[in-house]
Amino acid sequence: MENEQIAESRPVRASESSRKQRDGSAFTGAFGKKTGSSDLLFLEGTLPEQDGEVARTEPPSRQLEICLENLEAELRRYGKDPSHVLQLTLYLADMDAYRSVNETYEEFFDETQPARTTVGVCELLGGAAVTIDGVVAIE
Repeated sequence: MENEQIAESRPVRASESSRKQRDGSAFTGAFGKKTGSSDLLFLEGTLPEQDGEVARTEPPSRQLEICLENLEAELRRYGKDPSHVLQLTLYLADMDAYRSVNETYEEFFDETQPARTTVGVCELLGGAAVTIDGVVAIE
């Protein structure tokens, strides 16, 4: 009986929307850009934002394209380009979109693709389907 109660109390998914840490997109853009004195740039929480709004109605592959365009704009501020990206973490709210998102990723980075981890999540800020974190060599 005790084992049945434990099994019933476990969530079906490891991540549930009821367990989110933030509510809404009010925290959009409130992420650190650099930690300490380093030759690395840490870009966190890059959302598919256009004109200050999350492009939540776009398909995941287009949302990733927007995220990568935003990443590229940030890289230009440091005089860098996508070849300087060392690692990318892709958070994906719908793992069924993995194939189309992967195609977008491969097209953006051409031949030299940074190390990547894809993490399936139940929900992202602002209703986005995709967000990315990146580690970039700046020196």
